[in-house]
Amino acid sequence: MASGRRKRGRKTMQVNNPNRSDERKKEVVDPDTLIPYIGWDNSINCLLRCSRSDYGAIAALNRNFCHLIRSGELYQLRRRAGIVEHWIYFSVNLLKWEAYDPVRMRWISQLPKMEASTCFVYSDKESLAVGTQLLVFGREVSCHVVYRYSHLTNTWCLGLPMNTPRCLFASGSIGAIGIVAGGCNSTGKVLSVAELYNSETDEWIPLPDMNIPRKMCSGVFMDGKFYIVGGVDDESNPFTCGEVFDLETQTWEVIPNMYPRPAGEEEGQLRRAIEAPPLLGVINNELYCADHTTQEIRKYDKKKNSWTAIGRLPERAASVRGWGLAFRACGERLMVLGGPREFGTGVLELYSWIPSQGPVEWELLASKRIGSFVYNCAVMGC
Repeated sequence: MASGRRKRGRKTMQVNNPNRSDERKKEVVDPDTLIPYIGWDNSINCLLRCSRSDYGAIAALNRNFCHLIRSGELYQLRRRAGIVEHWIYFSVNLLKWEAYDPVRMRWISQLPKMEASTCFVYSDKESLAVGTQLLVFGREVSCHVVYRYSHLTNTWCLGLPMNTPRCLFASGSIGAIGIVAGGCNSTGKVLSVAELYNSETDEWIPLPDMNIPRKMCSGVFMDGKFYIVGGVDDESNPFTCGEVFDLETQTWEVIPNMYPRPAGEEEGQLRRAIEAPPLLGVINNELYCADHTTQEIRKYDKKKNSWTAIGRLPERAASVRGWGLAFRACGERLMVLGGPREFGTGVLELYSWIPSQGPVEWELLASKRIGSFVYNCAVMGC
């Protein structure tokens, strides 16, 4: 939009000027104006800087603004202007999702309940937030499916399936795109297949295969590239190597010894029980990991290809071999979602640490008696 104005034949309407009521003079007002008297561009600039948690209420006041938000146009303008709010979405009850705004420290209204089959409810699920969408991957009786939540309309629907349906894959997103890689198909075959999802066009685009098939791995974006960390092969042998995908050259590169073995695990030893994929988060292009076996927070040195312990997880954030604990990058902060496992507590605690503000020191942002085992978690920035 050159001027940001949608042309409608230049219709006008007459509005009384309250300052000249005696003379009953008329002014011409453009009905395309979002906020009267300041113009379209100034109106947009004002709306861009409002919190997205207030958009629902503001939309009820103006049909033009309602169109801007429902079409996604306003969020595209926010992204171009570098205005992004990060909310953390999570599920501690099957089919129910909630969201939290860590900057304003407030709970967002509970998302509508997903309408899915019993098979999907109890299937393994992955989640990924891309643009203004939350994707939840699972399985129905005969196939893998994707449920898509739209922040624009606050509704769930069946999403477009991947070209190669799978589970237990790695994923990550940046802006309006997301990448999934690895995992296993419905027969249990471990995959090296990768795909890119474009949330603005709603399409899955095949990418070159990884060098090494793997499942139970984690993915993050760092320095504009997509990294795969950890995972296991078809016999549950863990990988210490990682891989990185360059979006410009469309190539994968193996990174030897990128991810250390869990504490106490010897070379070649099979894991005694299936552990959760690596708990990773990237802040300002720096990679962090939460090690559930030692309760340590580690930072990755890209030049030395090594990890350094810099602090510890919150004491009350428990897990079952890494399951039930969420560790995510959310804007400028790292967040831990979890709680004590004592019987009958069911309290979820949300902790935050901003690396740029100093050594690891967790701040308890909020707690809620809704259950303490986190099934899925994703961060939406828009």
